[in-house]
Amino acid sequence: MRLMALSSPLALGATALSGQVARKQLSCRELMQATLDRISALNPVHNAIVALRDGDALLAEARACDERLARGERAGWMHGFPIAVKDLSDAAGLPTTLGSLATGKRIAGEDALFVQRMKRAGAIVIGKTNTPEFGLGSHTYNKVYGLTRNAWNPGKSAGGSSGGAAVALALGMLPVADGSDMGGSLRNPAAFNNVIGFRPSRGRVPAVPAEDVFFQQLGTEGPMGRTVEDVARLLATMAGWDARAPLALDDTLPDPDAADPIACVAGKRVGWLGGIWPDLPLEPGIRELCEAALETLEGMGCVVEACTLDVPRERNWTAWLRLRQMLVGGKLGALYAQPALREQIKPEARWEVEESFALTAAQLYQATVARSSVYQAFRRLFERYDYVVAPTAQVFPFDAQLHWPTEIAGVAMDTYHRWMEIVTPFTLAGLPVCNVPVGFGANGLPMGMQIAGPARADLSVLALARAYEAASGWTQLRPP
Repeated sequence: MRLMALSSPLALGATALSGQVARKQLSCRELMQATLDRISALNPVHNAIVALRDGDALLAEARACDERLARGERAGWMHGFPIAVKDLSDAAGLPTTLGSLATGKRIAGEDALFVQRMKRAGAIVIGKTNTPEFGLGSHTYNKVYGLTRNAWNPGKSAGGSSGGAAVALALGMLPVADGSDMGGSLRNPAAFNNVIGFRPSRGRVPAVPAEDVFFQQLGTEGPMGRTVEDVARLLATMAGWDARAPLALDDTLPDPDAADPIACVAGKRVGWLGGIWPDLPLEPGIRELCEAALETLEGMGCVVEACTLDVPRERNWTAWLRLRQMLVGGKLGALYAQPALREQIKPEARWEVEESFALTAAQLYQATVARSSVYQAFRRLFERYDYVVAPTAQVFPFDAQLHWPTEIAGVAMDTYHRWMEIVTPFTLAGLPVCNVPVGFGANGLPMGMQIAGPARADLSVLALARAYEAASGWTQLRPP
């Protein structure tokens, strides 16, 4: 572990980098060249960036950004930033494969809404970031682009499904990145790579097109970065009302620098959920790292005490399982119906579709009732606490060649995603939740902790995360 070499502009946080570009202390072309050099040096090992565009074309676009800046035309805080879009979302002119051979390399005709917004802020899309097939599973590998390897140890998993984004951030290939999260896909890879991943409140970052929006309420796009400040700025760029997304939130996000994050968290009450349920297995060392992070919170003036989420574990899991199966089955059913394409889909995705065939309307109704009970249990906690916290993952980064962990602390996992159960109640409740790093285990591998707040309290969660970040210092560390 070490600090990234200060001679490189890529060592700067995105906010500092933005200031240097605005003041013409660093040209957009220099930034692009440094980015391409970093990708050339590290991506062959880690495989975080895929579908990389031609370097000469990217340098020409960066030069055009410099010319606009010379004329006093600054697009926004991301002016000249190299950005790669997660390969579950569209970026015009680039393939959207979803990590699957079954979809073909469809070339996107237009940008996803949040990509449009990043471009309006000045970003240059350089390629895509790798993801598991269809984003299923918190381990980033697929038959289209291959395996993405952890930034701290290439023999280990990068997590997922935003694994490519997390590794690219940790290694300085990108200043900030988009991710998405249903089953911890922003939180888990951030924890595995010692960066920040923020799952916003339901509707904060609207998805367009959104034909299935009234059902598709478990997953959401969100920001990732090396610092909380950068994540807050990217959230403000990605978020905002759009009439095409009927469940989008319309409240405006203020300047993330408007308040002193250290001052505003003193005296706040934090509920420690531990493993959430007493029988939820955790790999040894994870709880201890999180409890050390609780001491940091107490040192900042927070009041921390243990608490319990009053929802039975199996009620939460059954709701999660059935709602997810409905969504995955609905999305992938047409591919599954074609035998030639079905054979190209990974077994875990086929299992989701096959399980969806047996679902009844009554089961789905009961799943939504159970989901509401999870939300209400959190609401009751937030009558006593300002925030609740829990580990981000149940295991440390595991062997990259495994498909998924089959056991934790001697307990067998009965599905391919049961090992990420600890993130599911936050997803079901639609809460804003941020992964913050809590240090490194005896194995030298990173781990993180989830900080969650009430629905729509996104900036409050980011304020505590930013104050904790300043007190702990973990995000200053970079991979060797």
